[in-house]
Amino acid sequence: MTGGIRRPHGGFAGPVKRSITIAGHPTSISLEPLFWQALEQAAAARHLPLSALVAEIDAVRIGAPDPPNLASALRTWLLNDIMHAKDDNRSQQG
Repeated sequence: MTGGIRRPHGGFAGPVKRSITIAGHPTSISLEPLFWQALEQAAAARHLPLSALVAEIDAVRIGAPDPPNLASALRTWLLNDIMHAKDDNRSQQG
């Protein structure tokens, strides 16, 4: 019994490694396809190339007191961005 839980659109998939250039240096990042898709959408919404958005998130990550690895920072940033977008939509509707 799943309690109404469904698998994600496109199913479950393991991480996919991509190479992105950040500050002139190629960097390999492994994320699940759903996270890559969300990052691409976030970059497009900000009118940025994917590499520019990742570089901005990386710069903020590096400034943290105990920086996580880049993939963790990207996942955390995305979830936070999505959660705040929903909050912002609710406050604008209310």
